[in-house]
Amino acid sequence: MTDLNLLAQSTCGCGAHDESLPELDARAIPHAIRHAAILGVVDSVRTGSGFVLIAPHDPQPLLTQIKDRHGSGITVEYLQRGPEAWRLKLSRA
Repeated sequence: MTDLNLLAQSTCGCGAHDESLPELDARAIPHAIRHAAILGVVDSVRTGSGFVLIAPHDPQPLLTQIKDRHGSGITVEYLQRGPEAWRLKLSRA
């Protein structure tokens, strides 16, 4: 089984708000199921939270799927644009 590498930057279990976001490294997900796995994560994002997606390329087709599915409910902010990885912050308002 492949580890999806969805890791919180820090969690202590005290119930306090954690400012850091978990990261999902899509490069570790087999290509055949990559979009479905990421869409499942996007679907589970609660209002006011989000995650950082690390992708091996600019994920424009995936972002189109997210927009078709969630409209303006998910915002996307590029944190890094290649060349080895793209890092995007995805959030639900």
